[in-house]
Amino acid sequence: MKKQTLLVLDDTYSIHRLPANAPIPETVLSAEIFFIGKTKSELSIVCLQSIAVKAQESDKDWRILEVLGPLNLSMLGIMAGISEVLANAEISIFVESTFETDYILVKEKNLDKAIQALSDNGYTLQRK
Repeated sequence: MKKQTLLVLDDTYSIHRLPANAPIPETVLSAEIFFIGKTKSELSIVCLQSIAVKAQESDKDWRILEVLGPLNLSMLGIMAGISEVLANAEISIFVESTFETDYILVKEKNLDKAIQALSDNGYTLQRK
């Protein structure tokens, strides 16, 4: 199977942890790209670093590699292949998925290393 093309998004993102019952800021909801996950114990928000979020904990300086899709939900091994390449390069990731595609977040300081590792393993990377 041909390896995917990934798009390197320009902006920098933060990952926030809030109490499970915390309201979602309107500024997040009006952003072009954001991700929200909720469990019994927490609310996680990924959004542009420039958006102020009052969080219990925040982790800044993440960049996004978008797997260009749409991807069929029955496709196998896409994230396994990408995450294996990045793990072998000793790069931590944070992953978000939508119905149509996947987004891999890497720390900005590791972006060039991630791009090189993926390119060396047959992935095509484009910059927006």
